[in-house]
Amino acid sequence: MKKKKILSLIMAVCMTGMLFAGCGAGSEQGTAASTEKNETAAAPTQTDNSAAEEVKADTSETSAEGTVTIWYYWETEGHQEALNHIIEEFNGSQSGLTVEAKYVPFADFKKQLSIGASASELPDLVILDNPDHASYAAMGIFADLTGRFDVSTYYDGPVNSCTLDGKLYGVPFGSNDLLLFYNKDMLEAANCEVPTNWDELLATAQACTTDSVSGFAHCALQNEEGTFNFLPWVWSTGATSYEINSEGGIKALTFVQDLVNSGAMTKEAINWTQGDTMHQFIAGNLAMMINGTWQIPTMRADAPDVNWGVAPIPADVQPVSGLGGENYAVIAGGNEEGAIKFLEYAVSGDTCLYMMQQMGYISSDSTIAEGQFEGDEVYQVFVDQMKYAQARGPLPEWPEISDAISLAFNKVITGDSDPVQAAEEAQKTIDSIIK
Repeated sequence: MKKKKILSLIMAVCMTGMLFAGCGAGSEQGTAASTEKNETAAAPTQTDNSAAEEVKADTSETSAEGTVTIWYYWETEGHQEALNHIIEEFNGSQSGLTVEAKYVPFADFKKQLSIGASASELPDLVILDNPDHASYAAMGIFADLTGRFDVSTYYDGPVNSCTLDGKLYGVPFGSNDLLLFYNKDMLEAANCEVPTNWDELLATAQACTTDSVSGFAHCALQNEEGTFNFLPWVWSTGATSYEINSEGGIKALTFVQDLVNSGAMTKEAINWTQGDTMHQFIAGNLAMMINGTWQIPTMRADAPDVNWGVAPIPADVQPVSGLGGENYAVIAGGNEEGAIKFLEYAVSGDTCLYMMQQMGYISSDSTIAEGQFEGDEVYQVFVDQMKYAQARGPLPEWPEISDAISLAFNKVITGDSDPVQAAEEAQKTIDSIIK
C-alpha cells in the first residue's frame, strides 16, 4: 500500500480518538514506558564482531539501497547511543544503504505518524510499544512481513503482539515480563515461604502486613499500566482478556477484592505507577509486589542493602506473566527491502545481545535470550517465564477494552462495585467492541 492511500483511514481513526495505549500502560503509562520501563539501562557488555561480519557479507550482496529512516521515542541517552552504535556499524558494513534515526517524543509519536502519512513523509521503520501494534496494523500502515522474516525461534507472546489476522506485521525488538518480587527478610520474619498459588499469596501477604508494611501490591492505576499488572490474575484462571464476565474473570476480581479487604494489599495501589510500587518496596513499605525486568538495574543501584528475590507470579490454574516490550515495524510503501535488511542485522546474534544488555531487555528470540543472562539468577527467572508471557490484545480496539478492564478492578478495589457487577459492566463494553 502506498503512503498516500492510507491517509483517509488514519485520519478517520485519529478523529475517533483512538490514539492507542502505551507499552505497559495507557495514557499515563505511555510516559511511564519511556521514563521507567524503557529508560532503565543495564550495564553495557562487550560483544565480538562475528554477527556484524556475517551481516556484512550478506548485505553486500543485496539489491536493497537508498536511505532507511527510523523513528523512536526513547529519551534516555544510553538508549539513543546504543541504537546509533548499531546503525553506524551497519552503515559501515555495506555501501548500498544508509540508515538514519530520528527521535520523536513519546507524547507526539502517534500524532507525528499520522501527520507524516498525510504529507507522505513517513519513516521506513518504527520502534513502538507492543500493545499499539495491532492498531497501526489494522490501519494498513505496516508492511506484511509474512514469509519475509523468520520469527520461528521467537517467543510466542512477542510474535503474537506483531500478528493480526494471521499475518506478521512486525518483528519483536526486545521484551520484558512480570514476576513476584519479595523481601526475603520480611518473609523469613513472618515464617513464610515464597507463595506459589493464590491461597499462599493471600496468607503470606496477611502474615507480612503490619502497621507500617503492606504485605503485597501491584500498580492498579486506572489505565493501561494498571491493566498490564491485573491481567495475569485473569489469564491464570484460564480466561482471556475478553472474558471478564466469566467464572475466571469474576474469580480474578474477587481475589483482588480479598487482598484489599483483608488489609494485605493497600488501596493506595490505585495511585501507584510501577515505579512508585518499586520505590515503596525498596523503602521497606511492601513485603511483596508484582513488577518487571526493567526495575532490576535501579533496585540494584539504589537499594543494595535490601535482601530481595523474584519468583513466578502465584498461579490459580496455570502459570502466566504479562508481556511488555517493543517491536519493530516496517512502513508499507517505504523502503521496505532496505528496512528488512537492517532488521536482519539488528536482531542478529551479538548485535541483538548488545542492544538488550545496554537497555536491560530480554531478547524476543529465545535462542539468544536463553544465554543472555547466564550466571544472573534474578534475570534468569524472567527469561524462564517468557514462555508464559502473554500479549495484551492483540486487537486494534485494545485501548478501549483495556479501559473497561481497568475501570472494573478499580471499582472493586475502592468498593464502588462488587466483582460480579464490575465484571458485567466491563463485559458490556467489551462485547460492544468485539462483536
